[in-house]
Amino acid sequence: MSQEKANEVRSTHLPEHGPLDENGREVLLSLKNVDITFGKGDAAVRAVQNATFDIYKGETFSLVGESGSGKTTVGRAVIRVNPLAGGEILYKGVRISGKIPRALDREVIRNIQMVFQDPAASLNERATVDYIISEGLYNFHLFKDEADRVKKVETMIEEVGLLPEHLTRYPHEFSGGQRQRIGIARAMVMEPELVVADEPISALDVSIRAQVLNLMKKFQEEKGITYLFIAHDLSVVRFISDRIGVIYKGRIVEVAEAEELFNYPLHPYTHSLISAIPIPDPELEKNKVLFTYDPSIHDYSEDKPDFVCIGHNHYVYGNKKEIEQYKAIRDSNIPVKPVKIAGPNDPKTQQNQRREETEANSEEFLIHPTHDTGSIWYKILSFLLPILGLIAAAVFKHFHHTRNQKACFRGAIAGLIVLGVIVILFLLLLVLAVI
Repeated sequence: MSQEKANEVRSTHLPEHGPLDENGREVLLSLKNVDITFGKGDAAVRAVQNATFDIYKGETFSLVGESGSGKTTVGRAVIRVNPLAGGEILYKGVRISGKIPRALDREVIRNIQMVFQDPAASLNERATVDYIISEGLYNFHLFKDEADRVKKVETMIEEVGLLPEHLTRYPHEFSGGQRQRIGIARAMVMEPELVVADEPISALDVSIRAQVLNLMKKFQEEKGITYLFIAHDLSVVRFISDRIGVIYKGRIVEVAEAEELFNYPLHPYTHSLISAIPIPDPELEKNKVLFTYDPSIHDYSEDKPDFVCIGHNHYVYGNKKEIEQYKAIRDSNIPVKPVKIAGPNDPKTQQNQRREETEANSEEFLIHPTHDTGSIWYKILSFLLPILGLIAAAVFKHFHHTRNQKACFRGAIAGLIVLGVIVILFLLLLVLAVI
């Protein structure tokens, strides 16, 4: 048998272990120069361009970027939903992209599972929870008998924090957090080695997010699962990731370990993402100066960019001039401060103060109680009874009835003036009569 045919036979099944890198770590998943295109001809859109990174066994690799940057597209390519226009994806050193043997395809499906972003849309509303979790077991015959299947499903539903009696219910009977737990149970019951988690907490309440993340972490510790975690919230990603890849408009611009990336965000786009993380202190957040990424700062007309390792297992996308600058910043070992807080004399701080004063004045001017109408009857009554009008104006002022207060005050003043004129005329007539 020729060497090519031998390789072909070997590639119909996944090996027990993947290849090791120079540091002795097992490479579970590897993307090499991956291009993904939607459409054809002039209407074609390059959603992902030349994406290259490795994921090691047992780690959490997070892929972050703004909406539309290509994160989910990469995740769907890993589970063989999106075809590649170029490059290849290797799982344990075996190519799983493109056309592969049916036996290998089934192994890939079994070993790579996905947790979707929308827990409501990813579950079959017409199926019970029992069938949803068991579907993979049925398709791959992963149980000895019916009792074994029931035991596996009940064990899994309890591990995700639900009860066996929930198995007879339908997805619409659960909350968003519970639906996501069902989605996690559906993936974990297959005993996968790699789970693609496509923003699994973005559709959940803040109070539920930590529970879901802790649940995923528990499975990783107990079963040695590897995660490709797709997200846009860097404040969460920092504490759950071993390494982070930053993607911008379909291109990987930076990859590093979590703390390394947050301490040394070298690419301007990474810098801008970290600066956008909210600060818990409202005063600091109010005076924070955002770093805005401007792609026009790069001049790649002559000096073409490349994805380069600058040491410390830190990869950055840039041309030779930029790479030298990035390397100098990293070699200085002085952490980069992505967030700047404006001082008291800073134009931003003064602008914020002026805006607050304007808003306060506007609110004071616009806020009126329901019955603060300034009716003309207040003016008439205060005109006829000016003393009572002044007392009413003082009462209205105390209760912030500004319009009523002004109406009473003006009516009372007008009444006092008229009354004064009448008194003066009466006195003059009296003097003339005496004379």
